[in-house]
Amino acid sequence: MSLVKLNIKGISYSQTQNGAYALILNEVDGERKLPIVIGAFEAQSIAIALEKEIKPPRPLTHDLFKNFADRFDIVVKQVIIHKLVDGVFFSSIICERDRIEEIIDARTSDAIALALRFNAPIFTYKNILDKAGIYLKINPEQGEEGINHDDVLTPAQTFDTETTVSGEGYTQYSLTELHELLEGAVQNEDYEKAAKIRDEISKRES
Repeated sequence: MSLVKLNIKGISYSQTQNGAYALILNEVDGERKLPIVIGAFEAQSIAIALEKEIKPPRPLTHDLFKNFADRFDIVVKQVIIHKLVDGVFFSSIICERDRIEEIIDARTSDAIALALRFNAPIFTYKNILDKAGIYLKINPEQGEEGINHDDVLTPAQTFDTETTVSGEGYTQYSLTELHELLEGAVQNEDYEKAAKIRDEISKRES
């Protein structure tokens, strides 16, 4: 299976549900977006890592992992989002020490937070992107494609809630209705909603 490189487009937050965030991954050399719903702490950690000039007064958990790895000469070489089951993404962190490679299972949000700190590339398999990727229909009058910058998370924002994300709320819709809802959410750049609808579709079609 061929790997597709991804980069981070940004983080979108829900206007309706506290604590719900969508990490937007962008296909390199392609047009598809891969939104992944993540928790508040992980959203904060990723946002801080994206802003290179901002450092928290004390190390966050992912910063501690980076410091620990540096001390023992462990390098994160790459992160691979390798599986999608019932709307849940599974990832692996490829590490190396003394030229010995190890593969560590991780939540996707944690893996990406670490990839940023190690400047490691992020990949997924083509079949996962084919299944879960979303195409944006760009309105030329809208300007830059992607996320509404008013909705992009900044490190200065605080997070004091936790979220449990599920596909609840969409089980009563037919597949045709879900696809219509997904198209509307993408057009409105509501990535958190789009990710949930996409996950519900994935569960039924798997």
